[in-house]
Amino acid sequence: MLKRRNSVVFLLVALLVVALAVMACTAPATPDPTVAPDPTPVPAEPVDEPEPVDEAAPVGLSCAEPVKVGLITDATGPLAIYGAHILRSFMLGMEYMAGAPGSAGEVYSFAATQQNTFQVDDCEIQVLVRDDQGVPETTAEIARELVEVQGVNVMVGTVSSGATATLQGVASQNRVPLIVAPAAANDITGIDFNEYTFRTSRNNYQDAINLCEYLPTVHDTFVQIAPDYSFGYGGAAAFRDACTLSGGTFVTDDIFAPIDTTDFIPYMEQIVNSGADSWIVTWAGGGFIAMMQAAVDIGVTDEMALGASFVDNVALPAFFSNAIGSTSGILYHYTVPDNPINDWMVEQTKARYDVYPDLFDADGFNAALMLVEGLKVTDGNADSDALLAAFEGLTFEGPKGTIYIRPEDHVAIQDMYIVTLLNVSDPDARFFEYVRTTRPEPPCLLPAAMRDRCGDLPHGSLTGQ
Repeated sequence: MLKRRNSVVFLLVALLVVALAVMACTAPATPDPTVAPDPTPVPAEPVDEPEPVDEAAPVGLSCAEPVKVGLITDATGPLAIYGAHILRSFMLGMEYMAGAPGSAGEVYSFAATQQNTFQVDDCEIQVLVRDDQGVPETTAEIARELVEVQGVNVMVGTVSSGATATLQGVASQNRVPLIVAPAAANDITGIDFNEYTFRTSRNNYQDAINLCEYLPTVHDTFVQIAPDYSFGYGGAAAFRDACTLSGGTFVTDDIFAPIDTTDFIPYMEQIVNSGADSWIVTWAGGGFIAMMQAAVDIGVTDEMALGASFVDNVALPAFFSNAIGSTSGILYHYTVPDNPINDWMVEQTKARYDVYPDLFDADGFNAALMLVEGLKVTDGNADSDALLAAFEGLTFEGPKGTIYIRPEDHVAIQDMYIVTLLNVSDPDARFFEYVRTTRPEPPCLLPAAMRDRCGDLPHGSLTGQ
């Protein structure tokens, strides 16, 4: 730019010399009007060069230290069929967030390794897996090992509601956030609530609300049977509340049987003699097969309709072979949700494990998504206080659509489904015809001393009475 200006100045000087010489050699004349010269252009301001991009700078989630997760489930005990859902789905959920499999490879096997490490952006997340066999004492022992020896930041689990209550206590004592999947007892986020407990699983009340939106539209009177422990008590109370509110009538007191019952004949006699239109079942575990056989033998299935949420793909043919054509509720079935995350989970579960996702796969997958989404909110801070604040009110998308962690009681508000049973023999477990989606809003079940946390939610029952 400077060289150009010097040239312009030199040219102007030269022209001025020539002009003076011409004026000196000619006669004076009336001068022409003076024409103003073009303004000298102002040089442009220099343009700042962009700062160089640091290609090594982290993008997305970044954690100062590896985040440790303790995953506790039933891998070899009586509820291992459900533990398998959580083991594979949690690992697939972590892979979905990481964009690549963990250190254990594309197929996770508990027998092969009890650790799986994922790299989510610039954050290393170590998953340490333990088997509690559904035994509360074992749950407590391995939970303490994970906290005190391994130093986990978060725990996830477990299958049994009784074992989960024990796990809650260890988590609270050690100020470690717990994500519950798939235990369903109301008490987990009810009477046993503590601020460190969250869930991606539904509770008994959500099952009841889902099913009772349908049952009282086709039946008037009900009787119900449930197992004689917290899961059963919560289920029975929830169904009585939800179905009564929807117009149904319970004709007798609820019937409770020990979870290890093998002879259901006396209980089925009570049910068939009740005269109800429909019998409602809340149950978990192998006893359901013996119960259904007794119901057939006594004639319950001939006299009244079964009101029970549909179960997993493996057990359903045995449990519901006499219920084809019936309509009921279900927590999750892989054929129902229509979204890209569910599509990915279905595709990968079938490709890796040669099965389709089952009843609790969405719970395990969502637990992984919740963990990572919470870490994103905290900018990678795995401190318990930071994660508690992040999890309360968290909303994220999963295989069942939008999950909302209700801040008042940490219940996971989620879609559930009404379906009609078409068959029990399809080799791909395509058993159902979709009817509709529900999104149950259960009451706040916190103990009386914590009722203020419930805010404007109905407390204790759907009516708040």
